[in-house]
Amino acid sequence: MKRIVLLISIAAMSLFASSTVSAQGKFGPDSAECIKYLSYYTEYYKQKNYDAALPNWRKAYSLCPPTARYSMLSDGTTLLRQVIQKNQNDAVYKMKLVDSLMTIYDQRVEFWPKYATSSLNNKALDMYNYMKNDPERLFAGLCDVVEKTKENTRANIFLFQLSTAVDLYKEGSLDPEKVINVYEDAIKYLGMITPKNDVEARSIAKTVEDVESLFITSQVASCDNLIALFGPRYEADPQNLDLAKNIVRMMGMTEGCTDNDLFLKAVNTMHTLEPSYTSAYYLYKLYAGRNDYDNAVKFMNEAISAEESDAVTDGGYYYELAAFSFKSSKYAQAYEAAQKVIDLDPSLAGKTYMLMGTIWGSVPCGGNDIEQRAKYWVAVDYMNKAKNADETLAEDANNHIRQYASYYPQTAEAFMYDFTNGQSYTVSCGGMRATTTVRTQN
Repeated sequence: MKRIVLLISIAAMSLFASSTVSAQGKFGPDSAECIKYLSYYTEYYKQKNYDAALPNWRKAYSLCPPTARYSMLSDGTTLLRQVIQKNQNDAVYKMKLVDSLMTIYDQRVEFWPKYATSSLNNKALDMYNYMKNDPERLFAGLCDVVEKTKENTRANIFLFQLSTAVDLYKEGSLDPEKVINVYEDAIKYLGMITPKNDVEARSIAKTVEDVESLFITSQVASCDNLIALFGPRYEADPQNLDLAKNIVRMMGMTEGCTDNDLFLKAVNTMHTLEPSYTSAYYLYKLYAGRNDYDNAVKFMNEAISAEESDAVTDGGYYYELAAFSFKSSKYAQAYEAAQKVIDLDPSLAGKTYMLMGTIWGSVPCGGNDIEQRAKYWVAVDYMNKAKNADETLAEDANNHIRQYASYYPQTAEAFMYDFTNGQSYTVSCGGMRATTTVRTQN
């Protein structure tokens, strides 16, 4: 009987509260009784004697308007949680109690807007605690809370919302686009939260990691799904920086989803609207992966010329550009880039000399026998420099030296062109130029 009275009184209070509160005083038409039972339950509540507090709170709740005292509603949620806990094994009654708990939260939001954000956050947590057996209702409730509280939502609620969405997706009750939208909003709002201290900052960062990890492992966002979802959005608004960032982030997290036109376009939008040396370098990587030499070089040069990049970074970039140019058979461009590396980052001297030697050993040269083979003298010069700069390269450098030395001209051949061992010689080949020393095979 007490169960029925509790539920009926809460339902009745909810039904009539809104229409009657404006016509009543603070404590309602029966103010003396209202104040009396408020006092009774409060004394028991302060002593944490919740069993004794409950019937008195119930009476106060039935007599007093919801505007009488905020603590009547906030204390009521605590008391109802106690009753819910005691009735875990009675599923039907438990859910009726949960409904009553949600009603009180709604009253807290309606009649005490000053505390609406806190009430909504607490409501979301209780929904997650008590509604897991009804995921569709839980998801709808969490979405309603997030829609109202946005960046003021407690961080872990975003994780609960996404987890519920993923569960519904796996059951076939939610389409991928809705799950993706939940993820997008979670990342957006989490990024807007201003932490109060370092502890909260770390907690938020951990939540972001958990949200991203859950989203990735859910496999909701296949590359085809992302292209189908974001392709039309991008075409409709190609200069939307936030949209471009979302596309890049989400496709970047999805395996095998960066080698497509939409991803490339989004990165270009990011670089155009918010240029940086890192975005320029990223575009270099994308175009290099497509063997688009001209665009790759264009963006690498942008990255190098940016004021934000330091000398060591630029040295690494030049080395990478030299290696890419060599791979693209652009020997002169590769050699030119490599020549700039060591002054910027001396730690790259060994591998850079080896690359320069490989460039010289590979470039096709025309002319007579000496002019065609002179490149190997330069190649060996650089291989010797490489092993002197970095002894860990000695074995590879010596292998190259033996290979290149096998192409030296015979002494007699060199003599026919009026060259002898040790003589200085300037090699000009494929747009490159270097001074070396004549060497022959006996």
